[in-house]
Amino acid sequence: MNTAFIQQALEGDRRAIGRAISALENGGESAYAIRHAMAAKQGRAHVIGVTGPPGGGKSTLVSAMIRCLRERGLTVAVAAVDPSSPFTGGAVLGDRIRMGDRQSDEGVFIRSLASRGHLGGLATAASDVIDLFDASGFDVVIVETVGAGQSEVEITRYADTKIVVCPPGLGDDVQAIKAGILEIADVFVVTKSDLPDSRKTEADLRAMLALRKEKNALPEVLKVVATTGEGVDTLVQVLTQRTARGVRHEIGGAREAYRQLSKYIAADNVANLLGMELVAASKGSTTLRMKVQRKHINFNGKCHGGILFSLGDMALGLACNSHGQLATLVDGQLSISTAVDEGDWLIAHAYEVSRSRKIGSYQVRISRASDDAHIALIHGTVYVLDRPPVGANDE
Repeated sequence: MNTAFIQQALEGDRRAIGRAISALENGGESAYAIRHAMAAKQGRAHVIGVTGPPGGGKSTLVSAMIRCLRERGLTVAVAAVDPSSPFTGGAVLGDRIRMGDRQSDEGVFIRSLASRGHLGGLATAASDVIDLFDASGFDVVIVETVGAGQSEVEITRYADTKIVVCPPGLGDDVQAIKAGILEIADVFVVTKSDLPDSRKTEADLRAMLALRKEKNALPEVLKVVATTGEGVDTLVQVLTQRTARGVRHEIGGAREAYRQLSKYIAADNVANLLGMELVAASKGSTTLRMKVQRKHINFNGKCHGGILFSLGDMALGLACNSHGQLATLVDGQLSISTAVDEGDWLIAHAYEVSRSRKIGSYQVRISRASDDAHIALIHGTVYVLDRPPVGANDE
């Protein structure tokens, strides 16, 4: 395996960065090597998440932000999550097209990521791509989510600063109060503020914030016309004054989750018996890999379906127990699309779809590392108990 491009990517080579992103999206040995190489070089970049409803002006806002950040001498990387094509699974590239005038700037790197059916507003590889941009030396990493609704708030796990875009005319007054996505904001941006309804949208947001019990750190509410640049300088000034960095790696975040889940999988007899390895972890998300061995093969010469379920179940079990509360699978459904041969490396990525105080919903995608071929999909429902996982007590 040629890994020279990994070091080149970490040194900021644009072609190598593009190749590394493709490797992270596809999984396999190269992805494992990239994660290992960049692990010690993260936590410096300011990660800004931009989320909001479809058509709210997120891409136009990001393009205007890039201009202002570059005027301040900051390098910028953008991960723009686009809906997947139903035919090819690739990104439609709409966001990248709208930021096309920034592509020629050597201090800017823009990459579209296909959501590939991943819920939560991001793409499966988003966390790895953010880490790569950070390790490659970019000052600011902007993550634009796919058009999000009321509950797609996965960006909160990765962004140091969360911008929620609120275009005029979203709905009635209580929409601003009930929409879950509005609860995550560090900064509210009323886009298209030259439209007549923008004042009402601003007033609704401020009225919502007035109802909060905690008044000490209320989010900013800013009005912007991204097409003309009006208000963008003020927004970028607010962003540059924020000092939070590396939130995704704080104690209780991805690093702590990886440390704890490494202990769980090391103590799991089935995982050790089948040869499962933990590749990546964060709160509510895990990635495992496993090489298909002779002992995994059924009488038809292919990997046994029970082995696939065991791999997916292990990934799901780690993901749902990553919050420090014991969670147990109560319902699981497996669908297999492709047969697997001996010697194939499999990647199982589990992620949280939704979670309440007692019930969680999770999905696991199993793919072949060599070509990212879809192998199987698992949907699982877990029950959450009011006590820590048994392994958490073995400190």
